[in-house]
Amino acid sequence: MNNISSIVNFNKHPIDDINYIKKCNSLIKDNSLLVLDSFLTEQSLDIILKEARSLEDKAFYCEQKHTVLLNKQSSEIDQDDPLNKLMTSDKGCVPHDLLDINSDLNLLYHSSIFKNFIKSVLSLEDIFPYVDNLSSINLNYYQKGQQLGWHFDNASFAITLMVQASPTGGEFEYITEGRNSNKNYIDKKLISNIISGDKKVNKLAVSDGTLILFYGRNYLHRVTPVESNTPRILITLNYNEESNVELSNNARLTFFGRMT
Repeated sequence: MNNISSIVNFNKHPIDDINYIKKCNSLIKDNSLLVLDSFLTEQSLDIILKEARSLEDKAFYCEQKHTVLLNKQSSEIDQDDPLNKLMTSDKGCVPHDLLDINSDLNLLYHSSIFKNFIKSVLSLEDIFPYVDNLSSINLNYYQKGQQLGWHFDNASFAITLMVQASPTGGEFEYITEGRNSNKNYIDKKLISNIISGDKKVNKLAVSDGTLILFYGRNYLHRVTPVESNTPRILITLNYNEESNVELSNNARLTFFGRMT
């Protein structure tokens, strides 16, 4: 039974169709990025956005200083080294346990159709939720002036769902070069030029209801500061390739302000 037919726009994105799955798999292999606009039905987008807005006052806000490799700045390395310069990331976050158990986000996240689509597109053997009650689905709020600083992801893949783009600012920017983690290669000169603004970057305008799959471990990327009073609201759907994984206590305290 298809329990997400009212959530996913199957007319445009038949995620249970093998030919469509193969097409998406080919696109992300070629580009390391898959953008599926109007992935949600208008009805579901409205429902999810209403829930996100109702939970906004429960968001825990934090600011992090980090390097592009998501490390702390080292006193033993030159502070002008592009791998040791500090970036700023700040946002608010609502953890999974505050979502209604029957919400569209929960139905989508746990749907076998959606999970099979993700596994097939990303060429994964299996995917699993986090075992802690906070980390599987997160609602992220970027208020005016908030941003996601330049970085490479630690995770092998990311799945995001835009439900409210900012009218100004809050743009997704990235480059398709700079690092090959498998070969332990990183282009420090290129990264330095990106950070300083001396090299043009790719910009992606993401509309409401868009699903994005992204290999961010080798692609330097950021979200520019939000410039409007309308917050940028982005959902992250977080899976693991192994079972029984939980986010560390320190990470949960950092992002959610609590461990349980």
